[in-house]
Amino acid sequence: MTKATSSAPSQRMLRVGEQVRAAITQVLQRGEVSDDLIEKTVISISEVRMSPDLKIATAYVTPLGVKDHDTVIAALNKHAKFIRGRLGNQLRQMKYMPEVRFRDDTSFDNYQKIDALLRSPEVQRDLGADEDQD
Repeated sequence: MTKATSSAPSQRMLRVGEQVRAAITQVLQRGEVSDDLIEKTVISISEVRMSPDLKIATAYVTPLGVKDHDTVIAALNKHAKFIRGRLGNQLRQMKYMPEVRFRDDTSFDNYQKIDALLRSPEVQRDLGADEDQD
C-alpha cells in the first residue's frame, strides 16, 4: 500500500471529524456538561480535525458573546474526558473513542482582517483603476 504524498486530510478523516463535531454539538446543546460557564455560553464548533490515526480530535470552537475565550476553552478542556465519554453513544462504529481537545477558532478574526483590507481605500482605488481600463 502506498503512502499518500499529500498532507491534506483523507476522506475518512473529514467524515469522522464531521461526525465528532455533530456529536459534540449534541452533547453541548443538551446541557449534559454541568458547568455554569459552558451552560450560559453559546458555543459554535466550526470544525473538528482528526489525527491520521483517528485517536485525537481537535475541535475549533468560538464562544459567542464572550470577550474572554480562554476561560471558556479552559472549561471545555477541563470537561474533555466527560465529553469524550458522552460521545460513545453516537460514535459506536469507532474502534477507539478519540481524545477531544478544544482550541480557539481564530479563522473569523482572519476573515475580518482580510475583509477590512479589501475594503480599504488603497485597494478600492486599485480596483477602480482596473475597471476604468476595461
